[in-house]
Amino acid sequence: MRRLVLKMSMTLDGYVGGPAGEIDWIMRTLDAESTSWIEETLWQAGAHLVGRRTYADMVSYWPTSTEPLAAPMNAVPKIVFSRSGSLAYEPTTALCNATNAQRDAGLPLLEKPANWDDTRSLSGELSAEIAELKSESGKDLLAHGGASFAQSLVQLGLVDEYRLLVHPTVLGSGMALFDGTTPFDLKLVDSTIFANGVHALVYHPI
Repeated sequence: MRRLVLKMSMTLDGYVGGPAGEIDWIMRTLDAESTSWIEETLWQAGAHLVGRRTYADMVSYWPTSTEPLAAPMNAVPKIVFSRSGSLAYEPTTALCNATNAQRDAGLPLLEKPANWDDTRSLSGELSAEIAELKSESGKDLLAHGGASFAQSLVQLGLVDEYRLLVHPTVLGSGMALFDGTTPFDLKLVDSTIFANGVHALVYHPI
């Protein structure tokens, strides 16, 4: 039986997004070491689990990205949780402009890679869907966004391992990972402090 691992970046005061879901603070405080830690975590997954809105952001960015994290983001299978069952592909303005430039130049158009077209969409009750996925063979499942999806996983007690990157940033308000959760305890199983002040913490529920 495989586990569900939740990977999230959070601020020192416990937020995973600003009041409107802003996450620009994540990129400001990442460096090569902490990015390598994220990359290793991504490659360890048998599938990436995300919510529908996060999937729309990812699919409009990662297929054409040359950043270090693009390889695992594009290669590892994706599973999207969407109440409507819809996976409408909504390219960003930048990707649309790039596609139009390719067309105007008479070059092959940018396309979404097949490994994104093969994304699984699940719309059933979350606990039941996760239980079914855990029963399948393969490497662990990795959930990493968005905030409301992560909160639901936590509140339902579905997370077997927390991999948290705590950034040296304070927002003062925003979307808290553990908002609405009943009290529970965690055991620290690994801790790494990077030179930029980001702290990688791995916890298991007790």
